Parts: sequence; C-alpha cells; structure tokens
Amino acid sequence: MTPPDDLTRYPFEAPASLHLFERARRVTPGGVNSPVRAFGAVGGTPRFIVGAKGAHLVDADGRDYVDLVCSWGPMLLGHAHPQVVAAVQEAVSRGTSYGTPTTPEVELAEEIVARTPVDSVRFVSSGTEATMSAIRLARGVTGRDLIVKFAGCYHGHVDALLAEAGSGVVTLGLPGTPGVPAATTQATIVLPYNDIAAVDEAFAEYGDRIACLITEAAAGNMGTVPPAPGFNLHLSQQCARYGALFISDEVMTGFRVARNGHWGLDGANEDWRPDLMTFGKVMGGGFPAAAFGGRAEVMAELAPGGPVYQAGTLSGNPVATTAGLATLRLADQAVYSKLDADSQSIRELAAKALAQAGVAHIVQSAGNLFSVFFVSEVDTGGIRDLAGARRQDLHRFRAFFQAMLARGVYLPPSAFESWFVSAALDDDALQRVADALPHAAHAAAAARPEGA
Repeated sequence: MTPPDDLTRYPFEAPASLHLFERARRVTPGGVNSPVRAFGAVGGTPRFIVGAKGAHLVDADGRDYVDLVCSWGPMLLGHAHPQVVAAVQEAVSRGTSYGTPTTPEVELAEEIVARTPVDSVRFVSSGTEATMSAIRLARGVTGRDLIVKFAGCYHGHVDALLAEAGSGVVTLGLPGTPGVPAATTQATIVLPYNDIAAVDEAFAEYGDRIACLITEAAAGNMGTVPPAPGFNLHLSQQCARYGALFISDEVMTGFRVARNGHWGLDGANEDWRPDLMTFGKVMGGGFPAAAFGGRAEVMAELAPGGPVYQAGTLSGNPVATTAGLATLRLADQAVYSKLDADSQSIRELAAKALAQAGVAHIVQSAGNLFSVFFVSEVDTGGIRDLAGARRQDLHRFRAFFQAMLARGVYLPPSAFESWFVSAALDDDALQRVADALPHAAHAAAAARPEGA
C-alpha cells in the first residue's frame, strides 16, 4: 500500500477515484449505483475498486486495502477464490443465460434445502426481489393484507418495507421516501425490534388481518443487533397462533454466520421453523442472485402450480447458481471456524484500542457478523433496537473510518452497517488491522461534532 504523506489529515486524497467519481456523477445519480457507496456519511471520495484478491481490494490509485466489507457479505471465501473462478469460467464457456431450466439451479436448490428448514426454493436476482416475492406469497396464501416489520430492519427497497428501514435510509438520514404511496405503507405495522410486548399488542389488535411478519434473523442493517434470547421463537409462535406467516430474512446472515445460517445458531435446536425464508449474498457467490423458500404447502401456491404469480427472466442464471454452489460446497466447518475466530480477534482488538483511547463504545455480534457502536455512554444492556443505534456519536465513527482507510483497512462507510470478515484473512492482513486500530481509536477520541 502507498499511504498518504500525512496520516493525520482526513480524508486523504485519491486523485484517480476522484476523477472517476466526477465522471460518474455526470451520468449516474449521485455518482453511485447504491447510495451508501457515496461516502456521504464519512466524507471524502468513494474508492473506485479496480481489482480484488483474497482479503484485499485495490483502488484506482493503486492503494491496497484489507477488506472488511466483503461486498457486504457474499465474499465468504475471499475475492477471486481459484475454485470459484474456475467453476464460473467453465460455466461461462457453455453460455451465460438460456431462459430455460438448468442443472446448476437444481443442484443449488438441493444444497439450500439440505442445509436449511425450507422444503422448496424459488430463485430470483436480488434480495429485494426475494422479500417482495415472499410477502406477495404470504398475502396470497392468507388472503390478508397487513405486514408487520421492525424499525431498523432492512429488507430491500420494496415500497411497503421502506417504512422505518435501516441501512442506507438511516445512514442518509432520510425522513421518508418520496415515491412510496401512503396507502402502501399504511398496510405496514412497524414495531420496535426486540420488543415482545409490542408484538403481542399488535397481534392482539390486528391478528386476523396480518398476512405475515418479516424480520431479519439477526438485524445487521442498523449495525449488528442480535435478537434477544427467544425473540425469534416467540415471533414464530405468535404468527402460528394468529394464522400469519413468519418470514425470516436471511439475505445477509444466510450461510454467512453458519453453515445453515442464523437459524442454525438461533432455532435449529428448537421445535420451530420459519414459514418462509429469504436468502442472498453468499448463496450467489458474489453474483446477483437470491432466493426465497419455505414449507412445501406454502411454496406450492406459486405459479405455475398455484395462483400466486412470480417470474424473472434471469432467475436461476446458470453462471450465478454455479458460483453460489461452488461457494457453499467450499464453505465447510473449517471455514466457519476461521471466520468466527478472526471476527472475535478483530472485535477484541477494536474494543481494546477504543478503551485505551477513552472512547465509549459497544461491540456487538451475531455469529461472525459484528459492528462497533460509538455511544456517549455505555449501556450494559447493549443496543437492542433502532432507537439505541441512533444514539451513536457519528462524528467519532467518521474519524475512525477515515483513519482506518488511511492505513489500508476498508470498513463499511456507515455506522449503521455490519462488518464482514472472509476466510482469506491471513496473519499479515490481521496485523494491518491490529496496527491501524489504535490510530483510529485516537482519531475517534479527538473528533468533535461539526460546528463544535
């Protein structure tokens, strides 16, 4: 890596990325194709990446970064894993899209069914499509309209689910989303995450009108906020009691935090399972692919066998499903053990550096998914919901992020996102993270709010 001349000045310059960003803003809204990439919450110029290998990214200025974003989760094995690349190259050599059923989609569906509690899977091209389709199916099966979701949980940019969404909506501080009809969000009941009493009250009042409840299996889009013990079980029980469907969104956690997703950590030993689940990220191996699945009798209501219509020309794309299948087959228990160990090491290093710098903070995890909350006062109960996540000192995260970036560590450019590790992290990469953290902690300690 070539560091900037003065590591005390943030953000440091990135001339080639700045030039590309200026070009992009002339032809793309905001210069990016997904809002959080614009660095609006952290300042400076977004890095335009020209290549990646293992645990490293290389930007247009030739700087190398240890990657703790991992394409927001899917690069479980690291970038350009040789066996995944070989499988994709072989698939591409046979053609890129047929618009017909293919062998890889059957094999990937079999792999997902074998690992999770779903009986049947339908492929789509994005997490947003997966949640949108799951909700349509739930409404079709139940004949009801109302949806229950939790503030801070992000399920893609589906109109009805942008009410109190996390991730980019919170990062950008958007009070609402123009273009979403009021009538659409009126069918959405938004509750505080981890609040069982609020769930019980909502079902007591609206239970016979609720089609489904959707939740992230572990919230990762307001920072990492794990479900309280027994929370997901209670959601499943309430849905069953009132005849609603329980949708567990594992687009982020599925096959990322464990071989069978967060359900394997949270519910595999209990006598319950979601009615529907959504998957993405890892199951596409870095390609645009996602899926939703569930109980056989629910999935049977989808066309062509049932009346609920859903379709997609590129769904089950042979290259994407080949990449996903190769990734899942390579992700054995040794991979997950390494992810867990490296995640724990970085969490401990971050907590130590921030404590020594006198920065109030909370580090939270759900499996190997984790994030650091920069809070004014440490609450021993941790961050349990969106209201708690919003109490962060965002100016401290901004300084922390820029100091890590200057020393060659690429973090999610938002205090409301989770950090990701890959199995490709080696001792040198971990040492670079360890070396950068004390400097970043001191930068956070010295940071002042804008205008102060």
